[in-house]
Amino acid sequence: MAKNTTSSTTAPDTAWLGRGRHLGPEPEQDVRRNLIALKAAGVLDDFLDLEPAEAARATVLHPRDESADPGPLARRLFEARWRVDDDVTVRAQLTTYDPESRRKEGDGVTWILAAEADRAWDARWPSPATMFWPDSEQVPWDHDTVPDVRLRAANHLPKDDDELRRRLRDCTRQSWFVHVVVHEAMTPDTVGQQPIATFLPPGLRHRVIEHRGTPEQAQIADFAMKRELGVRMPRGGAVVLAMDPPGEGYDADRFTVRSVFLDGSEPTELLERIKEFAALPRPLPAEAERALTRLRQGWHLLTPDEELTHAQGMVTKYAEALDAMTKSRDLYREAAEAAQAALAEVSGGDGAALPTAAAKADGSPLKALSKAFGRFRDPKK
Repeated sequence: MAKNTTSSTTAPDTAWLGRGRHLGPEPEQDVRRNLIALKAAGVLDDFLDLEPAEAARATVLHPRDESADPGPLARRLFEARWRVDDDVTVRAQLTTYDPESRRKEGDGVTWILAAEADRAWDARWPSPATMFWPDSEQVPWDHDTVPDVRLRAANHLPKDDDELRRRLRDCTRQSWFVHVVVHEAMTPDTVGQQPIATFLPPGLRHRVIEHRGTPEQAQIADFAMKRELGVRMPRGGAVVLAMDPPGEGYDADRFTVRSVFLDGSEPTELLERIKEFAALPRPLPAEAERALTRLRQGWHLLTPDEELTHAQGMVTKYAEALDAMTKSRDLYREAAEAAQAALAEVSGGDGAALPTAAAKADGSPLKALSKAFGRFRDPKK
């Protein structure tokens, strides 16, 4: 997969963005069931389920804006609206896509989720991912676009050196998630194997992917990370990885934790570093910028007040267009009458009549005007 192209735009603090893969047989049906259940429970204000062609035709705010089109590979577009902290509205779009290359067994369906709130995003708010996807281990929606990497799991690093370096390189260049590498000083028990992300607040939990190095991988992981990313892997510690290239404010030492106890207790220092890293300004990948623009300019799920405002805006636009057409017609008539008078004066009153605004439809006014001046120039006529 090609490296992410980035724009000069920084991700706004009001937005939540994610991209992953669903490896199950019916991704859209999983979304649909979850949306229906959450609306019935009063969690969602409303939701909308559209085919991509419907979405393109039904775009109400900017009907000619190409960014409102989800693209030829889009399978389905879902919108949902809910409230947090009682009065803050969150709007979100989830689009499912077929793979760009010929689909292979296990490739899954790619999804992109863009959500935006009326004010800066609070990590304590519910995860937008679980508004669309069921928060169940039985539904495989939580795979990264990087192969063999999953949210809500402690992903063990590959044993092979080349594979390990490739994994780290792909995660820092292609993924939209925050990646953390944790080294196990000794093999943890069942409690210690639970992912670090389970301790994170809901709004951050599905933005973080954890990688685990086994006790015997200390040197190979340290060597690979130093070579590929310029960071060190402390034995029994952890490091939050920067994107490639690193964003503003990233310092490898600052985001390295020397000791992490995998005994089921809350790793306070590591959690603080993850939260701090997630709050740093991050450049938007080009695809994420398009998704955010599409959310803002291609939104369909309007409230009654928004529908009224939109209708009033359309009435105003139509009135302005009609006024402009009326003025244009009047200006044309005035110009035609002035040209008629000028022609009559030059020809001594014998000039051919010029077209008016009521010219017949079988000949354009410009063509009739050209004929009239042609007769005036030809002495035989």
